[in-house]
Amino acid sequence: QLQLVESGGGLVQPGGSLRLSCAASGFTLDYYAIGWFRQAPGKEREGVSCISSSGGSTNYADSVKGRFTISRDNAKNTVYLQMNSLKPEDTAIYYCAAGYDWFRLCVLRDANSTGYWGQGTQVTVSS
Repeated sequence: QLQLVESGGGLVQPGGSLRLSCAASGFTLDYYAIGWFRQAPGKEREGVSCISSSGGSTNYADSVKGRFTISRDNAKNTVYLQMNSLKPEDTAIYYCAAGYDWFRLCVLRDANSTGYWGQGTQVTVSS
C-alpha cells in the first residue's frame, strides 16, 4: 500500500520552530517531486514549498521565504519542512504530496496534479 505520512505538527508560540516530516511507505520517493501544502480553516489549500526528486531545486511561497526550509533524505525515504519564526497565520493543516510532474506540482502548485497525499498534520501557532 502506497502511503505518505506527515508528522511533527503541534502547538507552538509565535516565533517558535517546528520540523515536519513526510515519510513514504510502499514506494520510494527517489523519483518524485515533493510538495508541502497547507489549508487553514475556511481557506483554499495553498502550496508552501516544493523540492525536486534530486533535491537540486526548491521553491517557496512568498509568505514563507526566509523562514521555511525544505529538504529530503532519499536514503530515509523522507522529506522535511523546517519552519522557523512561525507566525499565527501559519496555522493550518500541512499536507505533503508526491508527484512526477515538477512543473505542475511545484511551479504551478497545482494540488490536482497528483493523487499521492498524506493525511495531514496540524500546526497551530498561538500564544
